[in-house]
Amino acid sequence: MPELSIIIVHHKTPELLKLCLDSIKKTVRDTDREVIIVDSATSRKSAETVKEKFPEAVFLPHKENLGYSRGVNAGIKEATGEFFLILNPDIILAENAVEKMLNYMKKYPDIGMLGPKMLNFNGTTQRTYFSFYKPITIIARRTFLGKFRPFKKALYDFIMADSDTDKIQTPDWLMGSAIMVSRRAVEKVGGMDEGFFMYFEDVDWARRFWHNDLKVVYFPEAVMYHYHQRESKSRLGLLDPIFNKNARWHIKSAIKFFWKYRNLAKVNQ
Repeated sequence: MPELSIIIVHHKTPELLKLCLDSIKKTVRDTDREVIIVDSATSRKSAETVKEKFPEAVFLPHKENLGYSRGVNAGIKEATGEFFLILNPDIILAENAVEKMLNYMKKYPDIGMLGPKMLNFNGTTQRTYFSFYKPITIIARRTFLGKFRPFKKALYDFIMADSDTDKIQTPDWLMGSAIMVSRRAVEKVGGMDEGFFMYFEDVDWARRFWHNDLKVVYFPEAVMYHYHQRESKSRLGLLDPIFNKNARWHIKSAIKFFWKYRNLAKVNQ
């Protein structure tokens, strides 16, 4: 039984998947691991990429687009490791990143979810840890009101702008593009909520980790590169939900999230 299961949730980006798999082969050498690829709307090119680059990987093809939460859960169901590293295919691992994360989680068993420092390919740092969304956050991010108080302050708090990205943090949630979780934690918390097809599944999962006394930790000593495009945001402002499908998914998921935790929000007021 491997110590680590690397789960990649993939949808129609075989060139990025190839780079991700290459980085796993080059950087994860001293850890007993398995690689599981959950492939949505499988194409022949995706299947051939895996067969060529990582023939020993477990390849799970699906005719339909599962969405992220169902994809993650399908990978976890197949996994046999004690820890799960969940990756988007647009992630490139830096040297020793996985070993550093694994060792840190084993050292601190109260951590349920751990995220690395993410860099753009020009070396700049991406913000990948945040405070929980509030309705005002959505308005500030999607409209011109984000330039004015109190919306500007809401954005500042959301991205934890006063925090140091070079220091270990315990944020509310981590971007789900690259996170490590323990089997023990998932057995306690459960998998991702499949009611979220796209967006907010990582926010919801982190919230449930915290509710079960499991820490969510940003760990900048481990570094990964992320080809990140914010597809839910364009320059259309208030017209985003009309012309941008991903923006519609984002808003729909936000409404589900706020509704799910509506009673908790009242208690915390």
